[in-house]
Amino acid sequence: MSLAVVVGAGGTGVATARLLADAGHRVRLVTRGGGGPEHPSIERVAADAADADRLSEVARGAATLFNCAAPPYHTWPTALPPLAEGLLTAAERTGADYVMLDNLYAYGPVEGPMTEDLPLAPASVKGRVRAEVWRQADAAHEAGRVRLTTVRASDFIGAGAYSVITVTVAPKVLAGKPALVPADLDAPHSWTATRDAARALVTVAQDERAWGRVWHAPTPPPVSVRELAAGLARLAEVREPRLRAMPGWLLRAGGLFSPVARELPEMQYQFQQPFVLDSSRIEETFDLHPTPLDDVLQEMITAG
Repeated sequence: MSLAVVVGAGGTGVATARLLADAGHRVRLVTRGGGGPEHPSIERVAADAADADRLSEVARGAATLFNCAAPPYHTWPTALPPLAEGLLTAAERTGADYVMLDNLYAYGPVEGPMTEDLPLAPASVKGRVRAEVWRQADAAHEAGRVRLTTVRASDFIGAGAYSVITVTVAPKVLAGKPALVPADLDAPHSWTATRDAARALVTVAQDERAWGRVWHAPTPPPVSVRELAAGLARLAEVREPRLRAMPGWLLRAGGLFSPVARELPEMQYQFQQPFVLDSSRIEETFDLHPTPLDDVLQEMITAG
């Protein structure tokens, strides 16, 4: 029974901690406030992961350090670099294997399905931050200071997910109300279940083939916002969704009042054209496949 430290108690962090605990590992789940699920094998620890000294103390004796942390969306440019530095430093000091959860921002706009071999070409402030954070961790791996593997996921759906779908679409659809969505409603889009991202993190952490490589979390074939909303309504047995695409001017106006909305315009390239993730590498290598979409949507209905 090994010790694993999971930093971050968002949807994927919680799912990762539970998977590890259910498999018989001891887990320390680290958040600023010490929150997280109650489980006999999960120890909840309050700590600032940007404090490398404190995190190194918490991670002492751990076989694996999982980075599932993300500061508030609008603070990424200033908060993400020190957070990532604290995690990387703790992994180096303790000798723990380092498993990083990442997203797709660093690829920038891409024509066609995104694969792990794509160069990093970020076209946004947040994308450049994400790219730099990963490059620093990868450089530490190449220098032999830490052992790294990375799982990248698309926009999240499922238990604990925080995304355009879970914030602007699902609550309205389930309540039978109209939804105004900052997206092309019919553009194909890849959605990753939090449970599948967690399964990917746990799987690659336990396989020698994974180290030093990037993997895409198992993700089902893309569906549009309209199709996803229709599936949600069908399973919940509520009225047909009433969706309207949010005009760009209104999204920009929203930024005057909401710091989160202020961050969305630069990422609109992901929602105004096809945005497709190819996860065939992880599926073929580890026989790890995405959860059926209806099962994930049912999970959202139950949680909601």
